[in-house]
Amino acid sequence: MSAVPASRGARAVLRAPWVPRLLFAGQVGRLPLGSAPIALLLFARQSSSLTMAGLVVAAYTAGMAAGTPLLARGVDRWSQRPVLHGSVALSTAGFLTVALSGGRPMGALIGAALAGLGTPPLEACLRVLWPGLVPADTVSAAYALDVALQELIFVAGPVISLAAAAIAGPSTAVLTAAGLQLAGALYFASAAPVRRWRGARVQWHWAGPLRVPRFAALIGGMVCVGAAVGSIPVALTGYAEVAADRSIAAWLIAAQAAGALTGGLLYTRARPGGGARLTQLSAVLALGFVPLISTPAPGAMAVLMVVSGLALPPVLTVAFLLADRLAPGGTAAEAFAWIATAFAVGSATGAALTGPLTTVEPRYGFAVAPVAAALAVAVMLPATRRTP
Repeated sequence: MSAVPASRGARAVLRAPWVPRLLFAGQVGRLPLGSAPIALLLFARQSSSLTMAGLVVAAYTAGMAAGTPLLARGVDRWSQRPVLHGSVALSTAGFLTVALSGGRPMGALIGAALAGLGTPPLEACLRVLWPGLVPADTVSAAYALDVALQELIFVAGPVISLAAAAIAGPSTAVLTAAGLQLAGALYFASAAPVRRWRGARVQWHWAGPLRVPRFAALIGGMVCVGAAVGSIPVALTGYAEVAADRSIAAWLIAAQAAGALTGGLLYTRARPGGGARLTQLSAVLALGFVPLISTPAPGAMAVLMVVSGLALPPVLTVAFLLADRLAPGGTAAEAFAWIATAFAVGSATGAALTGPLTTVEPRYGFAVAPVAAALAVAVMLPATRRTP
């Protein structure tokens, strides 16, 4: 991996007009990705079983997975502002339904599904803007910086929900998630680059970018990457229970997030590479998960968690760059949304597969991540081959 001067890295991206504002607004608007699941779990758990609370969170996640590509398709066909306004209104209504449900399971389920379905596609909206915001030779750095900063969402989000619930109750945590998302989305939508952006007028196809076989292979690989990452929190929970200190899991997840943030910031200095770099980085990601199987003492485990997170933002950065190249004209926002959806679906699948293995032996749970990441390499090979 060859490096570029610092002037072409993160600093050059942040000096571009509108970039700090859009990054800030996008981060605030996406905080519910990290805060809403905890808020919904705490809210539902106070009056329902843990199983029902899990279903409420699952309804939110399923709604988000289904809605994000459809909303991004609307962005491609029209423009960003009406889609952002309409979606955040629906999501806010869903969160309000949950908060006012009085603990009734059906109301919480319906509200959570609506909140997820209307999640504004800020991630896709920002990524289609990058080529027009920064110089061409810093687009890769912009993607890497965006992916790296996203790690802060999954560190700050749960903390915000836990603090809000402790101060004023679980319903306040739900309303806080809604308020942050609403404020971030409206601030993002009011920026001039967002107001100016228009989707390309192309012939509509029901499958969108998924009609391209190489892009479909990329999405399959992202499901595997998501499974690898999603398996880790479950395996860590089992590890922490064996260590008789459940708080260890949270600290170890934070250590991995710190590694990912570091890896993403370092990758802003890298030159853009071809598709082959995606499989190379995915292989590095798989290797980084292997030492976790040894389940050493917490101090050593924290170091290994940092290392395991380093390659994730580079993998996602190259995946977004490749998606931009593979997606047919006029489907860029939807293509980016499909990557996020694939990652989320894979994460849920990885967590589900890891639970039974971790129950038997924690180190078995840690084996899921390297296997899933290695499978991603094989699945994505067709996507990364050179086009004749």
